[in-house]
Amino acid sequence: MKAQTIEKTDIIETKSGKVQGYRKNGLEIFKGIPYVEAPIGELRFKPPIAKKPWEGILETTKYGSCAYQGYTELEDWLGKAQPESEDCLFLNIWTPATDNKKRPVMVWIHGGAFIMGTGNDPMYNGSALVQRGDVVVVTINYRLGVFGFPYISGVTANIGSLDQIAALKWVNENIQHFGGDPNNVTIFGESAGAYSVVSLCSMPSAKGLFHKVIAQSTPIIDPGISEKPTKKILRKLGIKGGNIDAARDIPAEQIVEAQNKFFKENPQNALALRPQIEKEIWPKHPEKAFKEGDCSDIFFMIGTNLNEAKLFTAMKAFIPLVNKGEKFIIDFLGMQGIKEERSKKIINVYKEAREGKLSNEPKELADAFLTDLMFRISTIRLLEAQRPHQPNTYNYMFSLISPAFNGILGSCHALEIPFVFGTLEAPTMKGFVPVNSEAKGVSEKMMDSWIAFAHTGNPNHKGIPEWPAYDAEKRATMVFGTECKVENGIFNKEYKAWDGLLEI
Repeated sequence: MKAQTIEKTDIIETKSGKVQGYRKNGLEIFKGIPYVEAPIGELRFKPPIAKKPWEGILETTKYGSCAYQGYTELEDWLGKAQPESEDCLFLNIWTPATDNKKRPVMVWIHGGAFIMGTGNDPMYNGSALVQRGDVVVVTINYRLGVFGFPYISGVTANIGSLDQIAALKWVNENIQHFGGDPNNVTIFGESAGAYSVVSLCSMPSAKGLFHKVIAQSTPIIDPGISEKPTKKILRKLGIKGGNIDAARDIPAEQIVEAQNKFFKENPQNALALRPQIEKEIWPKHPEKAFKEGDCSDIFFMIGTNLNEAKLFTAMKAFIPLVNKGEKFIIDFLGMQGIKEERSKKIINVYKEAREGKLSNEPKELADAFLTDLMFRISTIRLLEAQRPHQPNTYNYMFSLISPAFNGILGSCHALEIPFVFGTLEAPTMKGFVPVNSEAKGVSEKMMDSWIAFAHTGNPNHKGIPEWPAYDAEKRATMVFGTECKVENGIFNKEYKAWDGLLEI
Protein backbone atom coordinates (compact mmCIF):
# COMPACT_ATOMS: atom_id res chain seq x y z
CA MET A 1 0.00 0.00 0.00
CA LYS A 2 1.33 3.41 -0.96
CA ALA A 3 2.13 5.68 1.99
CA GLN A 4 -0.17 8.67 2.27
CA THR A 5 1.53 11.97 1.57
CA ILE A 6 1.29 14.49 4.40
CA GLU A 7 0.42 17.97 3.21
CA LYS A 8 2.55 20.35 5.23
CA THR A 9 1.60 23.79 6.48
CA ASP A 10 3.50 26.97 5.85
CA ILE A 11 6.53 27.46 8.05
CA ILE A 12 5.56 29.43 11.18
CA GLU A 13 8.02 31.59 13.07
CA THR A 14 7.68 31.40 16.86
CA LYS A 15 9.82 33.13 19.47
CA SER A 16 11.76 29.88 19.92
CA GLY A 17 12.17 28.99 16.26
CA LYS A 18 10.43 27.82 13.11
CA VAL A 19 7.79 25.07 13.14
CA GLN A 20 5.89 23.26 10.42
CA GLY A 21 2.78 21.18 10.95
CA TYR A 22 0.37 19.42 8.60
CA ARG A 23 -3.02 19.98 6.99
CA LYS A 24 -5.93 17.59 7.49
CA ASN A 25 -9.65 17.96 6.74
CA GLY A 26 -9.23 21.66 6.07
CA LEU A 27 -7.39 22.35 9.34
CA GLU A 28 -3.80 23.14 10.17
CA ILE A 29 -2.41 21.00 13.00
CA PHE A 30 0.81 21.34 14.98
CA LYS A 31 1.76 18.64 17.48
CA GLY A 32 4.59 18.37 19.95
CA ILE A 33 5.76 21.98 20.11
CA PRO A 34 8.13 22.36 23.09
CA TYR A 35 7.08 25.43 25.08
CA VAL A 36 9.98 25.42 27.60
CA GLU A 37 13.24 23.56 28.09
CA ALA A 38 12.98 19.85 28.88
CA PRO A 39 12.86 19.47 32.70
CA ILE A 40 15.58 16.84 32.87
CA GLY A 41 18.87 16.47 34.74
CA GLU A 42 19.48 19.55 36.87
CA LEU A 43 16.09 20.95 35.83
CA ARG A 44 14.16 18.11 37.50
CA PHE A 45 12.00 19.52 40.35
CA LYS A 46 12.75 23.08 39.19
CA PRO A 47 10.42 25.69 37.69
CA PRO A 48 10.27 25.73 33.88
CA ILE A 49 12.72 27.91 31.98
CA ALA A 50 12.36 29.52 28.57
CA LYS A 51 13.13 27.38 25.55
CA LYS A 52 16.42 28.17 23.87
CA PRO A 53 15.91 28.99 20.19
CA TRP A 54 16.55 26.09 17.85
CA GLU A 55 18.06 26.21 14.39
CA GLY A 56 16.28 25.07 11.27
CA ILE A 57 12.65 23.99 11.01
CA LEU A 58 11.08 21.83 13.72
CA GLU A 59 8.69 19.29 12.26
CA THR A 60 5.59 19.27 14.48
CA THR A 61 3.49 16.49 13.01
CA LYS A 62 3.59 14.01 15.91
CA TYR A 63 2.73 14.27 19.59
CA GLY A 64 5.56 14.70 22.06
CA SER A 65 5.95 12.34 24.99
CA CYS A 66 3.52 12.55 27.89
CA ALA A 67 4.50 13.09 31.51
CA TYR A 68 5.38 10.09 33.68
CA GLN A 69 2.12 8.47 34.75
CA GLY A 70 1.16 7.37 38.23
CA TYR A 71 -1.14 4.36 38.56
CA THR A 72 -4.89 4.49 39.20
CA GLU A 73 -7.51 1.83 38.49
CA LEU A 74 -8.65 3.92 35.51
CA GLU A 75 -5.51 2.75 33.74
CA ASP A 76 -6.95 -0.78 33.76
CA TRP A 77 -10.16 0.51 32.16
CA LEU A 78 -8.88 3.07 29.67
CA GLY A 79 -5.26 2.13 29.06
CA LYS A 80 -2.05 3.97 29.89
CA ALA A 81 -0.83 7.15 28.22
CA GLN A 82 2.40 6.51 26.32
CA PRO A 83 5.22 7.10 25.64
CA GLU A 84 6.29 8.52 29.00
CA SER A 85 9.28 10.79 29.52
CA GLU A 86 10.49 13.59 31.72
CA ASP A 87 10.92 15.49 28.46
CA CYS A 88 7.17 16.04 28.26
CA LEU A 89 6.47 19.79 28.13
CA PHE A 90 4.83 20.06 24.74
CA LEU A 91 1.66 21.64 23.39
CA ASN A 92 -0.55 20.92 20.39
CA ILE A 93 -2.53 23.34 18.20
CA TRP A 94 -5.55 22.93 15.91
CA THR A 95 -6.46 25.98 13.83
CA PRO A 96 -8.62 26.76 10.78
CA ALA A 97 -5.72 28.73 9.28
CA THR A 98 -2.44 30.39 10.17
CA ASP A 99 -3.70 33.80 9.14
CA ASN A 100 -4.35 37.13 10.86
CA LYS A 101 -8.01 36.52 11.70
CA LYS A 102 -7.49 36.57 15.52
CA ARG A 103 -9.89 33.83 16.55
CA PRO A 104 -10.82 32.96 20.15
CA VAL A 105 -8.29 30.57 21.71
CA MET A 106 -9.34 27.62 23.87
CA VAL A 107 -6.54 26.12 25.98
CA TRP A 108 -7.35 22.70 27.47
CA ILE A 109 -5.72 21.51 30.70
CA HIS A 110 -6.24 17.78 31.15
CA GLY A 111 -7.29 16.01 34.33
CA GLY A 112 -6.12 12.81 36.01
CA ALA A 113 -5.75 13.56 39.75
CA PHE A 114 -2.47 15.37 38.97
CA ILE A 115 -0.79 11.97 38.52
CA MET A 116 -1.99 10.77 35.11
CA GLY A 117 -3.30 12.02 31.78
CA THR A 118 -1.98 13.88 28.74
CA GLY A 119 -3.04 16.55 26.28
CA ASN A 120 -2.29 13.95 23.59
CA ASP A 121 -5.34 11.81 24.41
CA PRO A 122 -7.47 11.32 21.27
CA MET A 123 -10.48 12.27 23.38
CA TYR A 124 -9.02 15.83 23.40
CA ASN A 125 -8.59 16.10 19.64
CA GLY A 126 -9.49 19.71 18.88
CA SER A 127 -10.63 19.17 15.27
CA ALA A 128 -14.40 19.08 15.84
CA LEU A 129 -14.42 22.23 17.99
CA VAL A 130 -12.28 24.10 15.49
CA GLN A 131 -14.34 23.02 12.47
CA ARG A 132 -17.59 23.86 14.21
CA GLY A 133 -16.68 27.11 15.90
CA ASP A 134 -13.88 28.97 14.10
CA VAL A 135 -11.67 28.83 17.19
CA VAL A 136 -8.08 27.80 17.87
CA VAL A 137 -7.68 24.86 20.28
CA VAL A 138 -4.51 24.21 22.27
CA THR A 139 -3.84 21.19 24.50
CA ILE A 140 -0.84 20.95 26.82
CA ASN A 141 1.20 18.53 28.88
CA TYR A 142 2.50 19.50 32.30
CA ARG A 143 4.55 17.65 34.90
CA LEU A 144 2.56 15.25 37.07
CA GLY A 145 2.84 13.52 40.42
CA VAL A 146 5.94 14.12 42.47
CA PHE A 147 7.71 15.53 39.39
CA GLY A 148 5.12 18.30 39.11
CA PHE A 149 3.67 18.77 42.58
CA PRO A 150 6.28 18.06 45.24
CA TYR A 151 5.98 20.35 48.23
CA ILE A 152 8.80 21.17 50.63
CA SER A 153 8.35 24.53 52.34
CA GLY A 154 10.83 27.09 51.10
CA VAL A 155 12.26 24.65 48.56
CA THR A 156 9.70 23.62 45.95
CA ALA A 157 5.98 24.05 45.25
CA ASN A 158 3.51 24.06 42.37
CA ILE A 159 5.96 23.23 39.59
CA GLY A 160 3.18 21.73 37.47
CA SER A 161 1.14 24.93 37.84
CA LEU A 162 4.18 26.92 36.71
CA ASP A 163 4.35 24.63 33.65
CA GLN A 164 0.73 25.53 32.89
CA ILE A 165 1.51 29.24 33.27
CA ALA A 166 4.55 28.86 31.01
CA ALA A 167 2.32 27.26 28.36
CA LEU A 168 -0.12 30.18 28.65
CA LYS A 169 2.76 32.63 28.27
CA TRP A 170 3.83 30.77 25.13
CA VAL A 171 0.27 31.08 23.80
CA ASN A 172 0.23 34.78 24.68
CA GLU A 173 3.48 35.37 22.77
CA ASN A 174 2.91 33.13 19.74
CA ILE A 175 -0.71 32.24 19.08
CA GLN A 176 -1.30 35.20 16.75
CA HIS A 177 0.94 33.38 14.23
CA PHE A 178 -1.52 30.46 14.32
CA GLY A 179 -4.68 32.50 13.65
CA GLY A 180 -5.50 33.08 17.32
CA ASP A 181 -6.16 36.14 19.45
CA PRO A 182 -3.94 36.40 22.56
CA ASN A 183 -6.46 38.87 23.97
CA ASN A 184 -9.30 36.35 23.90
CA VAL A 185 -8.11 33.19 25.66
CA THR A 186 -10.40 30.70 27.42
CA ILE A 187 -8.82 28.10 29.67
CA PHE A 188 -10.90 24.99 30.25
CA GLY A 189 -10.30 21.71 31.98
CA GLU A 190 -11.88 18.78 33.78
CA SER A 191 -11.25 17.31 37.24
CA ALA A 192 -7.59 18.09 38.07
CA GLY A 193 -7.71 20.26 34.96
CA ALA A 194 -10.71 22.13 36.41
CA TYR A 195 -8.90 22.39 39.75
CA SER A 196 -6.05 23.88 37.71
CA VAL A 197 -8.04 26.47 35.76
CA VAL A 198 -9.78 27.65 38.93
CA SER A 199 -6.50 27.79 40.87
CA LEU A 200 -4.87 29.79 38.07
CA CYS A 201 -7.48 32.51 38.68
CA SER A 202 -5.77 33.43 41.94
CA MET A 203 -2.14 32.89 40.90
CA PRO A 204 -0.57 36.33 40.38
CA SER A 205 1.84 35.18 37.66
CA ALA A 206 -1.11 33.92 35.55
CA LYS A 207 -2.92 37.27 35.67
CA GLY A 208 -3.82 38.58 32.23
CA LEU A 209 -2.87 35.39 30.39
CA PHE A 210 -6.52 34.30 30.02
CA HIS A 211 -9.91 35.99 30.06
CA LYS A 212 -12.50 33.25 30.43
CA VAL A 213 -12.68 30.02 32.44
CA ILE A 214 -14.71 26.84 31.95
CA ALA A 215 -14.31 24.41 34.86
CA GLN A 216 -15.75 20.92 34.37
CA SER A 217 -16.22 18.87 37.55
CA THR A 218 -13.92 20.81 39.87
CA PRO A 219 -12.85 18.82 42.95
CA ILE A 220 -13.17 20.65 46.24
CA ILE A 221 -10.07 22.81 46.60
CA ASP A 222 -8.37 21.85 49.83
CA PRO A 223 -6.82 24.84 51.64
CA GLY A 224 -4.65 22.52 53.73
CA ILE A 225 -0.95 22.30 53.07
CA SER A 226 1.43 19.46 53.93
CA GLU A 227 4.95 18.26 53.25
CA LYS A 228 4.07 14.72 54.32
CA PRO A 229 3.28 13.17 50.90
CA THR A 230 6.53 14.39 49.36
CA LYS A 231 8.60 13.36 52.37
CA LYS A 232 6.98 9.92 52.54
CA ILE A 233 7.71 9.30 48.86
CA LEU A 234 11.30 10.45 49.30
CA ARG A 235 11.70 8.12 52.30
CA LYS A 236 10.68 5.21 50.10
CA LEU A 237 13.64 6.19 47.94
CA GLY A 238 15.97 6.16 50.93
CA ILE A 239 16.02 9.96 51.25
CA LYS A 240 15.32 11.56 54.63
CA GLY A 241 14.56 15.09 55.71
CA GLY A 242 12.81 16.12 52.50
CA ASN A 243 16.11 16.56 50.65
CA ILE A 244 14.59 16.67 47.19
CA ASP A 245 17.93 17.55 45.58
CA ALA A 246 19.09 14.04 46.47
CA ALA A 247 16.38 12.61 44.18
CA ARG A 248 17.71 14.31 41.05
CA ASP A 249 19.87 11.37 40.02
CA ILE A 250 17.37 8.60 40.81
CA PRO A 251 15.84 6.97 37.69
CA ALA A 252 12.37 8.35 36.99
CA GLU A 253 10.84 4.87 36.99
CA GLN A 254 11.95 4.32 40.60
CA ILE A 255 10.39 7.62 41.65
CA VAL A 256 7.08 6.67 40.03
CA GLU A 257 7.22 3.26 41.74
CA ALA A 258 7.68 4.95 45.15
CA GLN A 259 4.81 7.31 44.34
CA ASN A 260 2.54 4.39 43.41
CA LYS A 261 3.37 2.64 46.70
CA PHE A 262 2.47 5.81 48.60
CA PHE A 263 -0.96 6.04 46.96
CA LYS A 264 -1.61 2.32 47.47
CA GLU A 265 -1.01 2.87 51.18
CA ASN A 266 -3.09 6.08 51.22
CA PRO A 267 -6.06 5.42 48.89
CA GLN A 268 -8.20 7.98 50.72
CA ASN A 269 -5.79 10.75 49.73
CA ALA A 270 -6.19 10.71 45.95
CA LEU A 271 -5.13 14.36 45.55
CA ALA A 272 -2.15 14.23 47.89
CA LEU A 273 0.06 15.61 45.11
CA ARG A 274 -1.68 18.75 43.92
CA PRO A 275 -1.23 22.54 43.78
CA GLN A 276 -0.70 23.86 47.31
CA ILE A 277 -1.94 27.23 48.54
CA GLU A 278 1.24 28.92 49.72
CA LYS A 279 2.50 32.50 49.81
CA GLU A 280 4.76 32.56 46.76
CA ILE A 281 2.96 31.09 43.73
CA TRP A 282 -0.61 30.57 44.98
CA PRO A 283 -1.26 32.89 47.92
CA LYS A 284 -5.05 32.86 48.08
CA HIS A 285 -7.84 30.27 47.83
CA PRO A 286 -9.87 30.95 44.64
CA GLU A 287 -13.16 31.17 46.53
CA LYS A 288 -11.67 33.90 48.70
CA ALA A 289 -10.25 35.65 45.63
CA PHE A 290 -13.66 35.50 43.94
CA LYS A 291 -15.45 36.82 47.03
CA GLU A 292 -13.05 39.75 47.27
CA GLY A 293 -13.48 40.66 43.60
CA ASP A 294 -9.92 39.80 42.57
CA CYS A 295 -11.22 37.93 39.52
CA SER A 296 -14.02 40.29 38.50
CA ASP A 297 -12.63 40.51 34.95
CA ILE A 298 -12.87 36.74 34.36
CA PHE A 299 -15.99 35.33 32.66
CA PHE A 300 -16.79 32.10 34.49
CA MET A 301 -18.64 28.90 33.61
CA ILE A 302 -18.57 25.85 35.86
CA GLY A 303 -20.57 22.66 36.23
CA THR A 304 -20.79 19.07 37.38
CA ASN A 305 -22.13 15.73 36.24
CA LEU A 306 -25.23 14.28 37.90
CA ASN A 307 -23.46 11.24 39.38
CA GLU A 308 -19.81 12.29 39.64
CA ALA A 309 -18.95 9.82 42.41
CA LYS A 310 -20.22 6.73 40.61
CA LEU A 311 -16.93 6.51 38.73
CA PHE A 312 -15.04 6.15 42.00
CA THR A 313 -17.47 3.96 43.96
CA ALA A 314 -17.30 1.39 41.13
CA MET A 315 -13.59 0.92 41.80
CA LYS A 316 -12.30 -2.00 43.84
CA ALA A 317 -10.74 0.18 46.54
CA PHE A 318 -14.03 1.95 47.25
CA ILE A 319 -16.48 -0.96 47.18
CA PRO A 320 -15.80 -2.35 50.72
CA LEU A 321 -15.94 1.19 52.16
CA VAL A 322 -19.24 2.06 50.50
CA ASN A 323 -20.79 -1.22 51.63
CA LYS A 324 -20.50 0.03 55.21
CA GLY A 325 -23.47 2.25 54.45
CA GLU A 326 -24.15 5.21 56.70
CA LYS A 327 -21.08 4.43 58.81
CA PHE A 328 -18.91 5.13 55.77
CA ILE A 329 -20.50 8.58 55.39
CA ILE A 330 -20.15 9.36 59.09
CA ASP A 331 -16.50 8.25 59.08
CA PHE A 332 -15.78 10.21 55.90
CA LEU A 333 -17.29 13.38 57.32
CA GLY A 334 -15.43 12.77 60.55
CA MET A 335 -12.17 13.09 58.61
CA GLN A 336 -13.40 16.57 57.59
CA GLY A 337 -13.91 17.48 61.25
CA ILE A 338 -17.71 17.09 61.16
CA LYS A 339 -19.25 15.52 64.26
CA GLU A 340 -21.42 12.41 64.11
CA GLU A 341 -24.60 14.21 65.19
CA ARG A 342 -24.33 16.70 62.31
CA SER A 343 -23.42 13.90 59.89
CA LYS A 344 -26.61 12.01 60.79
CA LYS A 345 -28.64 15.15 60.13
CA ILE A 346 -27.08 15.45 56.67
CA ILE A 347 -27.86 11.79 55.94
CA ASN A 348 -31.51 12.30 56.97
CA VAL A 349 -31.80 15.35 54.71
CA TYR A 350 -30.57 13.30 51.74
CA LYS A 351 -32.96 10.46 52.50
CA GLU A 352 -35.93 12.82 52.74
CA ALA A 353 -34.98 15.00 49.78
CA ARG A 354 -34.47 12.05 47.47
CA GLU A 355 -37.21 9.78 48.73
CA GLY A 356 -38.02 7.32 45.98
CA LYS A 357 -34.87 8.27 44.07
CA LEU A 358 -32.43 6.31 46.19
CA SER A 359 -32.55 2.55 46.28
CA ASN A 360 -32.05 0.63 49.54
CA GLU A 361 -28.48 -0.01 48.54
CA PRO A 362 -26.01 1.95 50.67
CA LYS A 363 -24.12 2.75 47.48
CA GLU A 364 -26.84 5.05 46.13
CA LEU A 365 -26.80 7.20 49.25
CA ALA A 366 -23.01 7.23 49.25
CA ASP A 367 -22.94 8.25 45.58
CA ALA A 368 -25.23 11.22 46.17
CA PHE A 369 -23.36 12.32 49.28
CA LEU A 370 -19.87 11.95 47.75
CA THR A 371 -20.86 13.75 44.55
CA ASP A 372 -21.91 16.77 46.58
CA LEU A 373 -19.04 16.65 49.07
CA MET A 374 -16.35 16.23 46.43
CA PHE A 375 -17.75 18.43 43.66
CA ARG A 376 -21.15 20.10 43.79
CA ILE A 377 -21.11 22.07 47.06
CA SER A 378 -17.78 23.71 46.33
CA THR A 379 -18.93 24.41 42.75
CA ILE A 380 -21.98 26.31 44.00
CA ARG A 381 -19.85 28.26 46.46
CA LEU A 382 -17.46 29.31 43.69
CA LEU A 383 -20.44 30.46 41.61
CA GLU A 384 -21.89 32.45 44.47
CA ALA A 385 -18.53 34.03 45.25
CA GLN A 386 -17.93 35.14 41.64
CA ARG A 387 -21.45 36.19 40.58
CA PRO A 388 -21.67 39.51 42.53
CA HIS A 389 -18.55 40.73 40.73
CA GLN A 390 -19.03 39.20 37.27
CA PRO A 391 -22.46 38.99 35.56
CA ASN A 392 -21.16 36.48 33.00
CA THR A 393 -21.24 33.57 35.45
CA TYR A 394 -22.95 30.34 34.37
CA ASN A 395 -23.71 26.88 35.77
CA TYR A 396 -24.42 23.61 33.96
CA MET A 397 -25.14 19.99 34.83
CA PHE A 398 -24.53 17.00 32.55
CA SER A 399 -26.93 14.08 33.01
CA LEU A 400 -26.63 11.54 30.17
CA ILE A 401 -25.93 7.97 31.34
CA SER A 402 -22.94 5.81 30.44
CA PRO A 403 -23.81 2.38 29.01
CA ALA A 404 -20.69 0.83 30.60
CA PHE A 405 -21.05 -1.99 33.15
CA ASN A 406 -24.82 -2.16 32.59
CA GLY A 407 -25.30 1.49 33.49
CA ILE A 408 -23.87 1.42 37.03
CA LEU A 409 -21.67 4.45 36.30
CA GLY A 410 -24.65 6.68 35.66
CA SER A 411 -23.69 10.19 34.57
CA CYS A 412 -20.28 9.83 36.13
CA HIS A 413 -17.14 11.90 36.45
CA ALA A 414 -15.41 12.69 33.11
CA LEU A 415 -18.27 11.37 30.96
CA GLU A 416 -19.00 14.83 29.53
CA ILE A 417 -15.51 15.34 28.05
CA PRO A 418 -16.02 13.64 24.64
CA PHE A 419 -19.33 15.52 24.33
CA VAL A 420 -17.48 18.83 24.72
CA PHE A 421 -14.83 17.84 22.16
CA GLY A 422 -17.14 16.01 19.75
CA THR A 423 -15.02 12.88 20.14
CA LEU A 424 -17.70 10.34 21.11
CA GLU A 425 -15.95 7.67 19.07
CA ALA A 426 -12.47 8.21 20.56
CA PRO A 427 -10.85 4.81 21.25
CA THR A 428 -10.30 5.61 24.93
CA MET A 429 -14.05 6.15 25.34
CA LYS A 430 -15.24 3.01 23.56
CA GLY A 431 -18.03 1.39 25.58
CA PHE A 432 -18.19 4.25 28.09
CA VAL A 433 -19.99 6.80 25.94
CA PRO A 434 -23.31 6.33 24.15
CA VAL A 435 -22.85 6.77 20.41
CA ASN A 436 -26.28 7.44 18.93
CA SER A 437 -28.24 10.33 17.46
CA GLU A 438 -29.34 11.58 20.90
CA ALA A 439 -25.77 11.64 22.20
CA LYS A 440 -24.52 13.39 19.07
CA GLY A 441 -27.27 15.99 19.44
CA VAL A 442 -26.26 16.69 23.05
CA SER A 443 -22.61 16.89 21.97
CA GLU A 444 -23.45 19.49 19.33
CA LYS A 445 -25.34 21.61 21.86
CA MET A 446 -22.48 21.45 24.34
CA MET A 447 -19.83 22.23 21.74
CA ASP A 448 -21.83 25.23 20.56
CA SER A 449 -22.19 26.51 24.14
CA TRP A 450 -18.48 26.12 24.88
CA ILE A 451 -17.66 27.81 21.55
CA ALA A 452 -20.12 30.67 22.15
CA PHE A 453 -18.63 31.24 25.60
CA ALA A 454 -15.12 31.35 24.08
CA HIS A 455 -16.27 33.93 21.55
CA THR A 456 -18.34 36.22 23.79
CA GLY A 457 -18.36 35.05 27.41
CA ASN A 458 -22.00 33.99 27.00
CA PRO A 459 -22.83 30.30 26.29
CA ASN A 460 -26.21 30.94 24.66
CA HIS A 461 -26.93 29.90 21.09
CA LYS A 462 -30.02 29.14 19.02
CA GLY A 463 -29.83 25.38 19.65
CA ILE A 464 -30.69 25.57 23.39
CA PRO A 465 -33.31 27.31 25.57
CA GLU A 466 -32.30 30.69 27.00
CA TRP A 467 -29.54 30.05 29.54
CA PRO A 468 -29.67 32.71 32.24
CA ALA A 469 -26.64 33.75 34.25
CA TYR A 470 -26.35 32.16 37.68
CA ASP A 471 -27.59 33.98 40.77
CA ALA A 472 -27.87 32.88 44.39
CA GLU A 473 -31.64 33.31 44.42
CA LYS A 474 -32.78 31.22 41.45
CA ARG A 475 -29.62 29.13 41.01
CA ALA A 476 -30.32 28.59 37.31
CA THR A 477 -28.57 25.57 35.80
CA MET A 478 -28.50 24.40 32.19
CA VAL A 479 -29.03 20.64 32.17
CA PHE A 480 -27.50 18.80 29.22
CA GLY A 481 -29.32 15.47 29.10
CA THR A 482 -32.02 13.61 27.23
CA GLU A 483 -33.65 17.02 27.26
CA CYS A 484 -31.64 20.23 27.37
CA LYS A 485 -33.42 22.55 29.77
CA VAL A 486 -32.90 25.13 32.51
CA GLU A 487 -33.69 24.09 36.07
CA ASN A 488 -33.68 26.36 39.11
CA GLY A 489 -32.53 25.34 42.57
CA ILE A 490 -31.39 21.80 41.77
CA PHE A 491 -30.95 19.80 45.00
CA ASN A 492 -31.68 22.87 47.14
CA LYS A 493 -32.43 20.89 50.29
CA GLU A 494 -29.19 18.96 50.11
CA TYR A 495 -27.22 22.14 49.46
CA LYS A 496 -28.66 23.82 52.54
CA ALA A 497 -27.70 20.82 54.67
CA TRP A 498 -24.07 21.87 54.22
CA ASP A 499 -24.53 25.41 55.58
CA GLY A 500 -21.60 26.38 57.76
CA LEU A 501 -19.55 23.30 56.83
CA LEU A 502 -16.41 22.91 54.71
CA GLU A 503 -15.94 26.66 54.56
CA ILE A 504 -12.55 28.14 53.73
